[in-house]
Amino acid sequence: MSAGRTFSLAMRGLKNFLTGKPLTISFEVTYRCNARCHHCHLGGPIPNEKQATPEEFGRLCRKFKPVVAQVSGGEPTLRRDLEDIIRAMRRPGKHPFIVLTTNAATLTRERYESLRAAGVDEFSISFDYPDERHDTFREIPGLFKKIEGLLASIQDIKEKGITLSCVVHRQNFRELIKMAEFAKKWGVGMNYSTYTWMRTSKKDEFMITPEEMPEFKQKIDELLAWKEANGTVFTAEYNFRKMIEFFETQAIGGCRAGQRFMIIGPDGSMSPCGLIIKNFATRKEMIREFSKKNDCTACFTSIRANSEKNPSRLIKDNLHKVFGRKKKKAAQA
Repeated sequence: MSAGRTFSLAMRGLKNFLTGKPLTISFEVTYRCNARCHHCHLGGPIPNEKQATPEEFGRLCRKFKPVVAQVSGGEPTLRRDLEDIIRAMRRPGKHPFIVLTTNAATLTRERYESLRAAGVDEFSISFDYPDERHDTFREIPGLFKKIEGLLASIQDIKEKGITLSCVVHRQNFRELIKMAEFAKKWGVGMNYSTYTWMRTSKKDEFMITPEEMPEFKQKIDELLAWKEANGTVFTAEYNFRKMIEFFETQAIGGCRAGQRFMIIGPDGSMSPCGLIIKNFATRKEMIREFSKKNDCTACFTSIRANSEKNPSRLIKDNLHKVFGRKKKKAAQA
């Protein structure tokens, strides 16, 4: 990323802190999905879904000026006008930083290049297991090999702009380092987020039990050591420690949904988060009717974890990523 772009994003982040605008907005451009993930309530077709135009998504992006615009769903690549949506949001050399969240089931090298050209800065590819268990979890046969094939097909590209994103839960926490090793093998990043039961109410199935917590803490310590040695993992230590707290207490207070982060739905309406769909007409109404009364403690997703950091923590965590990568490259030279 150029120095000018980095400065633009930093200044926009500071302005949004001072003026109360959201740092991150997730544009959930469709709720349709070609997967039926075991930890998610979405999946399948939605006949006659009301969808905003690319121009409307672009207008809302310019209105709220987020530092990060996450384009998600459902599965966003099911929209044939996805490139048009990205182009409508893009401001070359300036904010926002555009992240496309996808299961990659339909993502070929050609579509990858098309979306990069349209303005996608980072692809966040969902990644639950470092093998074919990923297919079973997402109910998409052959998906793991599909992701592996995609990564193999772009090895000639220096700046790939891909991060594999794992939702950590009871069934996969023992595989965290193996997933990071997979990411390192293919020259991409690795990010971890915290499971919440708000989508499916599957606490017994996916929440780490008190008996398992000592092993989980050990796995996190091992992963942090692996991160220090290899630099592939982007998740900050702060996020991992809060992840432990969430699994221990099943609660993290102080949610800033609707303020630090928010959702734009497929039809252009606003919700405080992807787990509480309210469809407010304006952000002012959303803050008045939801955010100021919000006492929800039931998640610590990545979008929340990163948006709710104070400025010093946000700067520290991002500088650590930058200088950590530089240090590692120097050591390998």
